[in-house]
Amino acid sequence: MIIHSRIKPTTILVSIIAIILMGEPLLSPTGKFASADTAKPTTANQSVKHNRLINESSPYFLQHAANPIDWYPWGTEAFDKARREDKPVFLSIGYSTCHWCHVMEHESFSDPEVAELLNRSFISVKVDREERPDIDQVYMTVVQAMTGSGGWPMTILMTPDKEPFYVGTYFPKNSRWGRPGLMQMLPQIADVWQNNRQKVLASTVEIVQYVKRLNKSQPGEGYSRQILDQAYQALALRYDSDYGGFGNSPKFPTPHQLNFLLRRYYHTENDQALAMVEKTLVRMRMGGIYDQVGFGFHRYSTDAQWLVPHFEKMLYDQAMLIMAYTEAYQATGKAFYADVVYEIITYVLRDMTASEGGFLSAEDADSEGVEGKFYLWTVQDIKNTLGQKDAELFIKAFNVKDDGNFQEAGPGTNIDENILHLQKPLAELAIELKTEKKLLHKRLEDSRKKLYREREKRIHPFKDDKILTDWNGLMIAALAMAGNAMNKQEYITAAAGAAGFILQNLTDGKGRLLKRYRKGKAGLSAHLNDYAFMVWGLIELYQANFELKYLKNAIALNDRMLLHFWDKQNGGLYMTADDSEKLLIRSKEIYDGAIPSGNSVATMNLMRLAGLTANKEYAARADSILKAHSIKVKQYPAGHTQLMSALEFALNPSYEVVIVGNPEKKDTISMLAALHKPFIPQKVVIFRAEDSNSAADIADISPFTRSMVTRNGQATAYVCQDFACRLPTTSIDQMLKNLQQNIGS
Repeated sequence: MIIHSRIKPTTILVSIIAIILMGEPLLSPTGKFASADTAKPTTANQSVKHNRLINESSPYFLQHAANPIDWYPWGTEAFDKARREDKPVFLSIGYSTCHWCHVMEHESFSDPEVAELLNRSFISVKVDREERPDIDQVYMTVVQAMTGSGGWPMTILMTPDKEPFYVGTYFPKNSRWGRPGLMQMLPQIADVWQNNRQKVLASTVEIVQYVKRLNKSQPGEGYSRQILDQAYQALALRYDSDYGGFGNSPKFPTPHQLNFLLRRYYHTENDQALAMVEKTLVRMRMGGIYDQVGFGFHRYSTDAQWLVPHFEKMLYDQAMLIMAYTEAYQATGKAFYADVVYEIITYVLRDMTASEGGFLSAEDADSEGVEGKFYLWTVQDIKNTLGQKDAELFIKAFNVKDDGNFQEAGPGTNIDENILHLQKPLAELAIELKTEKKLLHKRLEDSRKKLYREREKRIHPFKDDKILTDWNGLMIAALAMAGNAMNKQEYITAAAGAAGFILQNLTDGKGRLLKRYRKGKAGLSAHLNDYAFMVWGLIELYQANFELKYLKNAIALNDRMLLHFWDKQNGGLYMTADDSEKLLIRSKEIYDGAIPSGNSVATMNLMRLAGLTANKEYAARADSILKAHSIKVKQYPAGHTQLMSALEFALNPSYEVVIVGNPEKKDTISMLAALHKPFIPQKVVIFRAEDSNSAADIADISPFTRSMVTRNGQATAYVCQDFACRLPTTSIDQMLKNLQQNIGS
């Protein structure tokens, strides 16, 4: 997977490394290599000689366990050996469902000639970026700074002291198209290491100093509302009015951008903001980026039309998109968005839920060594499965062509294979076919189910079955939010089950989170995202079922996060804890990439917890995060849309809504439902039961609720702003009206 950097490459660094080593800097690939072979990831068996990665839990490591390369996992053993033997370190970073990682594994890391070069002159180290995002973040910063872009697999040549001197992404075995190959590059680097060491070490000093300067941040001033307009305008300029989304290609979903635009619409009544969201969500659901047979979204589209995806499926994409479609449903009331939420959750609960609890990480793009093979259909495939009459309708609806619409150079692919996609909404197709929409939908749904059952007979893509705390936090938040908005108790139950699993299996004896669980084993120190995303999930879960244990756990994890990750000098939160392994830099990220940054999510969490608990220290910490990053954020606010959503919450009136009543009675249920269904992003909701014991519990957490009681035995709403409350009301209409006004007005 290739990404593009927001950091401009420094020509000084690039030229130094280029002169010393190769004569020109490496640039990341921006497209597919026509002759690049792909392979099914290596699996362990008894007849193959394995390297030490066979003893690791990471599925990515296990894919490389049969390589002839003497791989080490990141750790003191590898770097101590590099020092003893005076060898540079060859660091390779990737993840289990990465297509180009499979390519490099098959054509290079499984090759005895490449292995001989690496084993003779280097110490080779593997890192799973999903388990160690701290290491990945540090060296991705280096790659982006030196080349202007980056991606995975990421390749770093560095000293035994972990200081990089040459970087890149994918390397072929042999040089081609101006790109250095490992067979040519590795001997040159080994020679430079032995015979021109001082220049290498001098370059590492400059690289490290430059990256440390990039990582430094000085706190700035606060924000005005103007920055929200600037973020909106930047997105509007990049908006694709034909197909939705932003920019050209490749095109990523980036749901947090859509959630920000929904808040812009809510606060400004800007219809264009809503139109951008709606067109994007509709076109994505119609496109090939969506699995039209089995549901769920693929990682990204390689084209502007959302047609040709990169076929891997990531848990975090499903979670963030559930949230975007849920909020679109709340903002518009359109059943289409609720239907998409239902479909994504169907996929997650069916295919991405672990038997012991929690959610699995990802599904590969490749099957049988071919990208997308599992998802593609020929005309004849469809006719064989559906019969002539139903096939004709399905082929028309999903734009299936005799000569196909997906051409992938490589073994095992056919030129007549199709990516299923809709070119027009079903309502338009029904008019064209002069039939009722409901009847058309039923026929197509029956055909879809038949194709799904047929597809289940195929060899499935590899599934990464590790359970990651941060991604599970996102899915818990998404399920709770969707269940709340759509009155689907089964979604809330699934979220609660996953939360219970994480809290029971991925915390240590001191109540601190762990990173990863797989096959009965939990391990690795948690990072900022693990805490921030789990707190988010627990807050949403409390908002959905009002069980105090989730709010208490959210507060406890949030407080541990502040204790161990807080930057006491400049404010904001580091990616790693104060007792974590010391790396080249201690990263502090605010940029919202494929998923929101931990700092952005923590900012919103802190403000919501401040509203739920009346703890003003939380609000002060949120303000400190905003100021800590303001200089960077102001340079490109559209790159920080999750933070912009938090800023919307901070700069606009926000409300604490306390509902007091009997949770079993209809009036209480109706009042809570009236709060959940519409899109009201500026609120937090607290429930106080009539029962005195329950009331004492919530009052211990939210002291300002202690005196709140029902009126005339009916469910009663208290709408407060900064803990100053309007008169209580038993009227749902009056409660909603109070949420549209400043308390002081």
